[in-house]
Amino acid sequence: MLESLLVPTGVVALAEIGDKTQLLALILAARFRKPWPIIAGIVAATLANHAAAGAVGALVSSYLSDTVLHWILAASFTATALWTLVPDKIDDDETRTGKVHGAFVTTLIAFFLAEIGDKTQVATVMLAAQYPHLLLVILGTTLGMLAANVPVVLAGNFAAEKLPLALIRRLAALSFFVLAAFAVYEAMKVSGWV
Repeated sequence: MLESLLVPTGVVALAEIGDKTQLLALILAARFRKPWPIIAGIVAATLANHAAAGAVGALVSSYLSDTVLHWILAASFTATALWTLVPDKIDDDETRTGKVHGAFVTTLIAFFLAEIGDKTQVATVMLAAQYPHLLLVILGTTLGMLAANVPVVLAGNFAAEKLPLALIRRLAALSFFVLAAFAVYEAMKVSGWV
């Protein structure tokens, strides 16, 4: 049961390293200088987005066998590792709402939109398909988002100035390749190949 919380937390925290939502968190922190409404917006947007993704994953899991799910999970970790190596850019549209609304509403809208089709949303779908406790998966992926984004909001530019983003992105990708290797091994065990 605890695995349904801890694995999604770790996976999403790793997937978020160097992601566009971290850059968005940095921009919002610099623009508004109000960390708590920004953090509350991240929580609300992530819960809504990942609840929808988790529901899709739970639905998918009822139609696919364990063997197929293990292979899909292995492929998704590999794809996430490769995707992590690609730098993200923030669209100007994602931060324009700040002139009309406050920090919370701007963050809520921007984060929700930024997460649509993002690697953490895809990971949430796959994790919800893999683990039986949907609410723990959603809580775990939300905690992972917070683990990656709250320090950026609180620290502002400090982390970006001290560590090269390319190095951070490569380390995150390496972590996903390791997870993919473990997932392939598990898929091989379920398939009876090991």
